Amino acid sequence: MKYAINRRTFLRLSATTLSAVPFLSFSNIISEKPFLQFGMMTDSHYADCPSRGIRFFQESKAKMKECVDLMNQRKVDFMIHLGDLKDESKPAIESETLQYLKEIESVYATFSGPRFHAIGNHDLDSISKKQFLDHIENTGIPKDKSYYSFDQNGFHFVVLDANYLKDGTDHGNNNFHWEDTQLPPEELQWLKEDLNKTTFPTFVFLHHTLYDVGEIGKKYHVTDADQIRNILEKSGKVKAVFQGHYHREQYQKINGIHYYVLKAMVDYSGKENNSYAIVKLYKNGVLEIEGFRRAISKSLHFNLIKNEN
Repeated sequence: MKYAINRRTFLRLSATTLSAVPFLSFSNIISEKPFLQFGMMTDSHYADCPSRGIRFFQESKAKMKECVDLMNQRKVDFMIHLGDLKDESKPAIESETLQYLKEIESVYATFSGPRFHAIGNHDLDSISKKQFLDHIENTGIPKDKSYYSFDQNGFHFVVLDANYLKDGTDHGNNNFHWEDTQLPPEELQWLKEDLNKTTFPTFVFLHHTLYDVGEIGKKYHVTDADQIRNILEKSGKVKAVFQGHYHREQYQKINGIHYYVLKAMVDYSGKENNSYAIVKLYKNGVLEIEGFRRAISKSLHFNLIKNEN
C-alpha cells in the first residue's frame, strides 16, 4: 500500500523527529566535519594613537592576538584579512604608519598556516601600495600582486583589489578619496580569465562591498560593482563574496551569490567587542559562518556545480 504525504505534513513530522533527538545539532545532521575551514577578520585599523569615536586603534593588537590564537587552536586551513589592517596618526607621518603596519603584521604572522590580505583604503593612507605589499605576506603569492587567486582542498579563492583611480592609477599616499574605487580594465580581464580557467566552486574576497549597503550620503561599494557582479554571475562558479569596509554586519543574496560583510575588529573597547569568524565549507554545499564576540553566526547553502539565479 502506498501513502501520499504533502509538504506541510512532512515538515511537521520532521520537526517532531528532530525535537525528539536533542543531542543532534543542525550541523551534525548535515555533515560531521567541514571539508575546509578558514579564519576571517577585517578592519583592525591598528595604530598607536588615541581612540577616535568608536575606533580603539591601540586595542587591535590584543584583539588580533586573540583571533590568531584561536585560529591556531582550531587549526584552520588558512586566514584572510579583508583590509584596513592598519591606520595612521593625525597628522600622518610615513615612518610611523610603516611602524604600525610592521607591528600588526607581526601579530598576524604568528598564525601557523597560510595567510592572505585584501587591501583596504586605510592600508594606503600615507604610504604607497608597493610599500604596503612589501611589508605583508600573502603566502605563495608574488610580492607585486595586489589581486590574485589560489586553490585549496578543491575550492578556488579570488582576492580582488579595488584601490584604483578611474584612470587605473594605484591608490596610495593619500592621492584618493575613499569613495572613489574601481577595478581597472586589466583586473576585470584577469578576473574573467581566472574564473574561466577554474573548475572549482569559487569564493571571492575584497575590502569594499559589491553592492550598495543603503547608507544615504556615503558610498561603500565599488564604483563598477554591477559590472563585477555580472562577471561573477556569468561564470556560474562563484558561491559567496566576503567583504569588510562597512564596519557593520550585512548580508544579501543577489542572483544566486551570497554577499557577506563582516563587522570591524577595531570598533568599541574591550575584547568582548572583538569580531572575527571561521567559515566552514562542507562537501554537500553547506557554508557555515561561526562568528566570535560581536560577529554573528550564519548558515548558508551553495550549489556545488552551477549557481541557480
